[in-house]
Amino acid sequence: MAESGDLFRRIRGRDGFATVALDLFSTTRNPSPCSYSGSAKRLRIGDAIPAAVVAEEDRRDLVDSLSEEILFLILDRLESDPLDKKSFSLVCRSFYAAESRHRRAVTPLRSDLLPAALARYPLASRLDLSLCHRITDAALASVSGALRSSLRSIDLSRSRGFSQAGIGNLAVNCAALVEINLSNATDLSDAAAAAIGRSRNLERLWLARCKMVTDMGIGCIAVGCQKLRLLCLKWCLGISDLGVGLVAVKCKRLRSLDLSFMPITKKCLPAVLQLPHLEDLALVGCLSIDDEGLISLKQECKSLQVLDMSNCQHVSHAAFSSVLNKAPGLRQMSLAYNCLVTHSLASSLQKLSKLQCIKLDGSEVTTSGLGTIAKLALREGLSKCSGVTDEGLSSIVMKHKGLVKLDVTCCRNITDFSLASITSSCTSLASLRMESCTLVSKEGLRLIGQHCHLLEELDLTDNDLDDEGLIAISGCQKLCILKIGICLKIKDEGLIHVAKSCSKLQEIDLYRSLGITDTGVMAIARGFPLLQTINLAYCTGITDDSLRSLSKCSNLYTLEIRGCPQVSSLGLAAIAVGCQKLTNLDIKKCYHVNDAGILFLACFSQNLRQINLSYCSVTDVGLLALASVSCLQNMTILHLGRLTPSGLAAALLACGGLTKVKLHSSFKPLVPKPLLKHIEARGCVFQWRDKPFQVFSLLWFKDTLVELEPSEVWKQHSQEMHVD
Repeated sequence: MAESGDLFRRIRGRDGFATVALDLFSTTRNPSPCSYSGSAKRLRIGDAIPAAVVAEEDRRDLVDSLSEEILFLILDRLESDPLDKKSFSLVCRSFYAAESRHRRAVTPLRSDLLPAALARYPLASRLDLSLCHRITDAALASVSGALRSSLRSIDLSRSRGFSQAGIGNLAVNCAALVEINLSNATDLSDAAAAAIGRSRNLERLWLARCKMVTDMGIGCIAVGCQKLRLLCLKWCLGISDLGVGLVAVKCKRLRSLDLSFMPITKKCLPAVLQLPHLEDLALVGCLSIDDEGLISLKQECKSLQVLDMSNCQHVSHAAFSSVLNKAPGLRQMSLAYNCLVTHSLASSLQKLSKLQCIKLDGSEVTTSGLGTIAKLALREGLSKCSGVTDEGLSSIVMKHKGLVKLDVTCCRNITDFSLASITSSCTSLASLRMESCTLVSKEGLRLIGQHCHLLEELDLTDNDLDDEGLIAISGCQKLCILKIGICLKIKDEGLIHVAKSCSKLQEIDLYRSLGITDTGVMAIARGFPLLQTINLAYCTGITDDSLRSLSKCSNLYTLEIRGCPQVSSLGLAAIAVGCQKLTNLDIKKCYHVNDAGILFLACFSQNLRQINLSYCSVTDVGLLALASVSCLQNMTILHLGRLTPSGLAAALLACGGLTKVKLHSSFKPLVPKPLLKHIEARGCVFQWRDKPFQVFSLLWFKDTLVELEPSEVWKQHSQEMHVD
């Protein structure tokens, strides 16, 4: 816990008594208790302590005297970082016991840790097992036994190995259960659905991608779980109009219903729209719904507030207009990747007086359509929309000067004229995404930093940004996320200015920024103390010096240094020692990283969950050492030239928490099949790749030797031609 500020203060009064005051309103972000000695009697807020007892404070410890009430208040003020609460629980026995009784949400990192977690936290109400790839019926039986009266929510969205017996145990024994997430349980059958139907108090249920559940199974749920308020049936291909109709008839309390990518037609829509409390309806990718079905609808749904009909490819603007007329209370509407947005459709949107947000991402829009939409008080999403022009975009931003978020990613027809309109009109922007707006010049990009000083997120990936633009962006001192990958003109000088001004930055993407060297990365490490994510992939100019400087960023969670050939095990060792919160690491094609660097990771990076070691110089020794990282779940180990089948087998057997491993298919016949089956039975999925060993091309770019994959050479040449 932090050492800034005292949580407790002793105040001596005229009557010879002292009180302990608990500062619950301190502005200190992470207060810590000061030491105080008192009597063995439990102290409560405001209790008076005789002066004689205060005199004995050097012989007794305050922490043994604090009541559970005070300890719970302290825990309430701790940050969500689990390390803080872990530190708290290690102070003494009373703190350990209090933290055990206080915690309500538990997320075990591996299946074998579940018994200890259940014993440690008997009052947990929310159990997230999404990191436990294999959960058996016996494990669910132990959950229902240990948390019988307290469990309200369980997440099994990434777990395998259980059946209707385990689900039945939860449904019968955990009467307080109101939320179950069973998404991705592709082998779950109607019998399991019937078991779910015995959970009478269930209010929220996710069954996304449960493809074996049919109308019979969902019918059992509809009859048994009539208190449902949220139901997700996304990708449930075995459920038809009949099953959805049963849900609509029985579950009258539904407020949120997701029917995306299901084989439903117009037959079930009347019953769905008659749900009296329905507020959120998703029909994404329902290809069997067409114009005829929507236009023929007569039912209104006055309660509907959010409607998502993205990717409904057989629905025209006329049918969408018909739907809009039947939902007068709509607040949010998504028509992403759909029909042409015309003046007629936009006019229908105008009639919705409560409409606040519309998403048109990936749709084709007309200038007249955008002009009509501009009259609405909306938060537009125009990412990847074809047809967006300077005229249309300018008409929107000039009429909505209070815009906070704007996404014009891949709107390749807009120019400096649009950016001038955006920056002069929308000075309150907090998020601006404009990746690959290639007609905007470097002079236009400078306007962003000159006018939009409230920006917190800025994405300029694949644009004509240069150092002058970065210097201007340094005026955006609230920036938390900055993405400037494939900006070939930026160099260290611009980064240095940003680092001096934007101290709140937590994420920076410099993918393929070839002009960046150790000098720029050192400035980043000094200037961004809160840095959590950095992408330096294919920044070929950086060396171990960059990694040594980044090792001072103790909050770093994600580091991508793929394709940085000058990085070695020395730099990786520094990262391992300094960045012990690291969870994601990509060192693919870092050819000088060998077992020495991996041994440091194994020793210090105990929070590591995902690593890509492809093309590194790691042998059996290094891979086996990673088995000591108990959190490790995902490994990509393609083309490790010094790895042997026996070493691979030993490492796979020792890494008990693995859930996904990418391997070259040449290893498949060399590893014993019983071993592979055993590891798969533990919950690990193997992804076998036939990708051949790549021969890379070398290209001189501005006195820098760049290593490229064959498919990328043409792109690099084309980009080089545009560099001054």
